[in-house]
Amino acid sequence: MRVLFMENNMSSQCNSSHNVTFFYKLVEKEIRENWTTRDSLLLGLGLPFSLIVVLANLLVMVAIVLNHRFHLPIYYLLGNMAAADLFAGLAYANLILNTGPWTRRLSKTQWYIRSALVDISLTSSVANLLAVAFERHQTIITMQLHSTMSKRRVLLLIVSIWVAGIIMGLVPSLFWNCECDHNDCSTIAPLYSRRFLIFWAGLNLLTFFIMVIMYSRIFFYVKCQNRNVSPHTMEERQQTVINLMKTISMVLGAFVICWTPGLITLLVDGLLGKNSNAKKYEKYCLVIAECNSLVNPIIYSLRDVEMRKTFKWILSCLCRKGDCRQRESLPTDTGSQLTEKTLTTLHTYMLEDQVLLEPEDTKR
Repeated sequence: MRVLFMENNMSSQCNSSHNVTFFYKLVEKEIRENWTTRDSLLLGLGLPFSLIVVLANLLVMVAIVLNHRFHLPIYYLLGNMAAADLFAGLAYANLILNTGPWTRRLSKTQWYIRSALVDISLTSSVANLLAVAFERHQTIITMQLHSTMSKRRVLLLIVSIWVAGIIMGLVPSLFWNCECDHNDCSTIAPLYSRRFLIFWAGLNLLTFFIMVIMYSRIFFYVKCQNRNVSPHTMEERQQTVINLMKTISMVLGAFVICWTPGLITLLVDGLLGKNSNAKKYEKYCLVIAECNSLVNPIIYSLRDVEMRKTFKWILSCLCRKGDCRQRESLPTDTGSQLTEKTLTTLHTYMLEDQVLLEPEDTKR
């Protein structure tokens, strides 16, 4: 009994002399001395993929800066999301260059920085998805083509997103780790507390459900309004609903596919620890989650005709080594899910419905 008490007491004491290798051995996570085929494959594919993520999101940011038609709240948020995804690509490249046998040479500070970069980038990316969902929800529910949010509020929102990401990245290294409680060490991130992983995974799942609620409300709102229109406008209204459903399916589908495996793995590791065998799947889950940084520009930007034309103009300028004229005005995106004409039609019929529902005394 006394020996057991001493062991528990030793495991609960903070000892700054322990290095990264100690914690990996503690959770029975192997640091290989030589590169395996899987490690080499992840290295060979991960670095080019990170480069593609960086370039794709950089292209989105440049397009938003150069095209004055994108100087609107929704595009500012998309630009910030692209910045977060670009940072995610850089963080993932840094992780690859400091993993495998190279993990042995890392100090605890370097290990915390490596993990914090990933936490900051992914948290900011998810927060941006939530911000875009909130902006779209407010805009469509109020029957507006573009948000009336001021630039100051957009800037504060963007700063808040990055502050939240930085806080989430620093929390484990500052106090929420297992250096003082070795029984709480994660098998995926050996210096992280299992309770922190449960909290982080739960927070992201909560974000997911909030997005589901927002987009579901948009869908049912448009569907409800669709019942009160005359037959000659029904086809246009149905097309609007179909486009909205496609966008919702793409956004939520990409989020579920990219994040669910990683979130479940983190939850299982946090709840079961060594009995979870979560470390066998962590790298694959990280790659899938990182794919969301490449999917985001495709969903929110490449579906926009104006954005695609801006991309072509930028690339053509690069091909001509910067020798290009001022880009001519391009037509607006006629394929967007809620065009100005559609919103005007919806608003008109809403007013008509209100008039028809007024009491007779009010009309007199």
